[in-house]
Amino acid sequence: MADRVTVIGWDGSPLTDAARSALSAATLVAGAAHHLALPETPAGAERIRLGSVALAARRIAAHRGTAVVLADGDPGFFGVVRTLRAPEFGLEVEVVPAVSSVAAAFARAGMPWDDAQVVVAHPRTLRRAVNVCRAHAKTAVLTSPGAGPAELGLLLEGVHRTFVICEELGTARERVTVVTSDKAADHTWRDPNVVIVIGAAATGETGWIAGRAPAPARGWALPDTVYGGDPGDGGSAPLRAAQLARLGPRVGDLLWDIGSGSGALSTEAGRFGAAVIAVDQDADACARTTAAARRFGVHLQVVHGTAPYVLENLPEPDIVRVAGGGAAVVSAVADRRPERIVTHAATRDEAELIGRDLVEHGYDVECALLQSVELDTRAWAESERRVAFLICGIQQERRDPGR
Repeated sequence: MADRVTVIGWDGSPLTDAARSALSAATLVAGAAHHLALPETPAGAERIRLGSVALAARRIAAHRGTAVVLADGDPGFFGVVRTLRAPEFGLEVEVVPAVSSVAAAFARAGMPWDDAQVVVAHPRTLRRAVNVCRAHAKTAVLTSPGAGPAELGLLLEGVHRTFVICEELGTARERVTVVTSDKAADHTWRDPNVVIVIGAAATGETGWIAGRAPAPARGWALPDTVYGGDPGDGGSAPLRAAQLARLGPRVGDLLWDIGSGSGALSTEAGRFGAAVIAVDQDADACARTTAAARRFGVHLQVVHGTAPYVLENLPEPDIVRVAGGGAAVVSAVADRRPERIVTHAATRDEAELIGRDLVEHGYDVECALLQSVELDTRAWAESERRVAFLICGIQQERRDPGR
């Protein structure tokens, strides 16, 4: 095992005394081509071109001597330190950090970033990174080949965002470009790059917590009147609470809310951090959904059209709530294979029809008869009673609690 492993962050600035001292004593140096070309790199040291960090870690673990790993930015922030410290390698590392590429990108843009979400986009995580960009006003995306600005822009079709694209930060080829998201695919971008994705109303008061601020209103499944709707508009508040509990919307998810009505469920799913596409055939309902989302500071996309036809060109969902359209819409949604589908029915026959169709599509089905009774607390007398069958389809192969 290496006698000593030092990880040095590099942001284009001259190396610190501590970094130069560690590098001059190294018998093995790992890094990208531009790191290995630094004049401080000892001529006699073994050099490893850093591609797979895990492969480099194995070679470092087998090395007898002093090792240095060079990495761009802060290597402890979505960087190589996590892999090097993995138990299978047994490495203890010292870290000499530099300014992270995210901090540098926001500095180039002259913007604060304590209110920004930060995500990593690889080909396998690109869709979830895009969903964060849909749901939040300010997101920094650490990109990779095949998951860069062009791909982000293509997947954000229908959602207007401004991109600040920072290429090769800290090098002589550094370039900062501002484009709208729909134009990002028209260019070829150099790696590595960081994309700052900005939506409307991206500025606000200074908060006390980095990233996503707490929900502006306390409580979930708020009364229907808060959203300007009525209990028959997509279901009552108790039914909505049960639907949200089974959907479990979270950051990185995309929810389709079909038959959004007043926008109550769409807005509350957005408050959980999920990206939302709210669909309704009624233009007034679309306007109410837009107003509710704006009132709660939620960023969502509203689509005016009739399901299932309007669903054909929408991006793939993770979870879906069907509040209108019945079995035909549920069947069309199941063809798209979301992880969870939640709907409700007024009669047992309708619930059985939907449940059978979900089973035929390969879903495990849960159904519960929900009854809610509202009491007038002045006289403690029953004021209204509602009954609905809550149906939830769960796709077994997509169950992944750690996603």
